[in-house]
Amino acid sequence: MSQQCALVAKKANGILGCIKKSVASSSGEVLFLYSAVVRSHLEYRVQFWTPQFKKDEDLLETVQQRAAKMIRELQHHSYEESLRELDLFSLKKRRLRVDLINAYKYLKSGFQEDGARLLSVVPRDRIRGNRHKLKHRKFHLNMRKNFFTLRLTEHCNRLPREVVEFPSLEIPKTRLDEVLCSLL
Repeated sequence: MSQQCALVAKKANGILGCIKKSVASSSGEVLFLYSAVVRSHLEYRVQFWTPQFKKDEDLLETVQQRAAKMIRELQHHSYEESLRELDLFSLKKRRLRVDLINAYKYLKSGFQEDGARLLSVVPRDRIRGNRHKLKHRKFHLNMRKNFFTLRLTEHCNRLPREVVEFPSLEIPKTRLDEVLCSLL
């Protein structure tokens, strides 16, 4: 996975370099091109090759940080301040958001028979908070901690009831964004 992260970061940095050479540093143009072209490379099929090590996460975040520094008004801001100004999430939060939305789709839509095998839901009579808590499975191998079913269980169980318990997906997306703003 580290090799995949390095390849993705290299390609995204190359595209970002082309943007820097061809576009003045106005926030609208850089942000639009970053969101449309560069970030799509950073997030393409990320559920399958999600970074397993902190160094890989940092390598990918460096690309987004470099894009934020290209905007003249934000050159002297910290990375976190730049993200707030641009109304963006860190890539780690975006990966978590996609994982939670996919889990929601998987459990709420027609995959309930398969979902019972992939994601185990705790029986409803023994839980507090939201009624869609996932059962956390334990494995002896440390390499499984980054599997889709394990990396989202803790985060999914901490979500408030108003995020999880809706029949459609549009309202939970906006509420999820509000919760993610306060996380991490």
